[in-house]
Amino acid sequence: MGKSLAVNAGSSTLKFKLFQMPEEEVIAEGAIDRISLGNSLVEIKYGDGQKYETHQDINDHNEAIQLMLDQLTELKIITNFDEITGVGHRVVAGGQEFKDSAIIDDDVLQKIEDLAEYAPLHNPAAAMGIKAFKKILPNVVSVAVFDTSFHTSMPQENYMYAIPYEYYEKYGARKYGAHGTSHRYVAHRAAEMLGKPLEDLKLITMHLGAGGSITAIKDGKSYDTSMGFTPLAGIEMATRSGDIDASLVAYLMEKLNIEKPNDMINILNKKSGLVGVSGVSADMRDLEKVQAKNPRAKLARDMFINRIVRYVGAYLAELGGADAIVFTAGVGENDITIRQEVADKLAYFGIGVDSEKNNIRGVERDLSKAGSKIKTLLIPTDEELMIVRDIERLRK
Repeated sequence: MGKSLAVNAGSSTLKFKLFQMPEEEVIAEGAIDRISLGNSLVEIKYGDGQKYETHQDINDHNEAIQLMLDQLTELKIITNFDEITGVGHRVVAGGQEFKDSAIIDDDVLQKIEDLAEYAPLHNPAAAMGIKAFKKILPNVVSVAVFDTSFHTSMPQENYMYAIPYEYYEKYGARKYGAHGTSHRYVAHRAAEMLGKPLEDLKLITMHLGAGGSITAIKDGKSYDTSMGFTPLAGIEMATRSGDIDASLVAYLMEKLNIEKPNDMINILNKKSGLVGVSGVSADMRDLEKVQAKNPRAKLARDMFINRIVRYVGAYLAELGGADAIVFTAGVGENDITIRQEVADKLAYFGIGVDSEKNNIRGVERDLSKAGSKIKTLLIPTDEELMIVRDIERLRK
């Protein structure tokens, strides 16, 4: 018996979810924004719809974590810090080093920091959060859960780029993927829904949110995935371009008089995708409202659907068919029209969505039309639950 924390630390943010284990019951969740930026917002949801909220200056992650733990005690969510038996940290890049989640010791922490060049915005923030928690809760087991580890099972022909092989050997230039914890969770739930061992299934899981990735799963393992060396590759996303010809990048840099590669990467990461095409918004809900009268908003949505269909079609060929496709994450769980249109365009493969079953948001459900050869499932993701499950698995 104990309580486990799932933590996601950003450069100026801290998000958490507290679980009673082994019951896997969420007893509190919250976030702290604008750490070190002044006027930080602290939010904690707990109990039967209760909410604590305050604004104050928080100078660093040490202060943020201490405040969070103190407030959990003040609100009587925990009686003392000793009730917390594990802390799990989401870490974006595990490189080729981490093929599974890992208990954090000095060596693991150093490797997380060394891998920062693969995720310069995320790994340093995660390391900062890990150090802060270890300082305040030194005797509690800490576990790192990597976004990339699920994808380390990909065969070499799927993760290699057709560039000089020495770049892979010297610099680790290869596909790493992302959203691995989400894909892992929904794959396990899909197996439970279908009543079959995961190892016996072929699945295509679609994590469609502000960031989006599609993964082909074979024998219970990631076989291929749409994101690449970084999360910039793959399908069109809220502000990311997805796949793009590298020569076009060089061409645009010349036309726009951009000298620094990072300035161009910033455009592709933050000013492209849905917002870049539509000129309206990065939020799919906003585009849905205006698409009837705004051709660019409709184009952005059509491109989003098109890129999903391309990847699913390719993965059906790679896998030699599939038992099910899975929609998850913000858009996947809540956009009824996107799900219907994607399924309709994949009808040739025996995929079909029942419009009545599909008229739902954020509820786990088999959406398949009667007679479909390939099941279509809606499964809300739960990355935090996977994190605390990994804590329990590794600390025993």
